[in-house]
Amino acid sequence: MIEIKIATKDDIDSLMSIRLEMLKVVNNLSEDYEYSDEIITESRDYFLNGDHLTVLAMDGDTAIGCASMSFLRIMPTFYHPTGKRAHLMNVYTRSEYRRQGIARKMVELLIEKTWEKGATEISLDATELGRPLYKSIGFTDSTECMVLTKM
Repeated sequence: MIEIKIATKDDIDSLMSIRLEMLKVVNNLSEDYEYSDEIITESRDYFLNGDHLTVLAMDGDTAIGCASMSFLRIMPTFYHPTGKRAHLMNVYTRSEYRRQGIARKMVELLIEKTWEKGATEISLDATELGRPLYKSIGFTDSTECMVLTKM
């Protein structure tokens, strides 16, 4: 039986393990790729101290999926009077567990908790593999956003 649960600080080892696995998969990195100390340290710090909710999909004691909602607050606007927004990220299920509704359950739990926290908008960056799921939940494509990335 797969359990979907909101992660706590006590789950840090499972969180780190499944996130680093997910990063290898989505970035097409080799199994033996070694992460920088910075990404490990900063990821661990974010899980322990960041403004987020993360869920884990567990098969017994083994993490087989994860999803995170990061929260941010911007100046309130007419359409977002609280200024509270969220960004869905790191939605991942191990390949052998896919097509069982696990990612949907993780995302739906995060959405429910995000609305409860008063956010008025959820954004995400979708892979082609994830797009059908997000569209079926109600996410729509947006042309409103432009991005500047520090190089």
